[in-house]
Amino acid sequence: MGRQSISFTEPNDDWLKNQIDNKEYSSKSELVNDLIRQARKQQIQIDWIKSRLDKAEKSGFTNDSKDEILAQSKSLWLNID
Repeated sequence: MGRQSISFTEPNDDWLKNQIDNKEYSSKSELVNDLIRQARKQQIQIDWIKSRLDKAEKSGFTNDSKDEILAQSKSLWLNID
């Protein structure tokens, strides 16, 4: 596992400390890793949506309903570790 040294602004550091004080996380490292995991999952979902939009724009529009697209998106989100 890589080891990094990073600095936080005061408001961000206070927020991190508050999360640890409230027993949400046991350490700043655990919290930062969780935030990065969440950001990675969000980026995968954003990339998937962009690819669907690009595909739709290039081929006309998708025949999938908005509910079907939403369900596919949620399914992708739930299957990401």
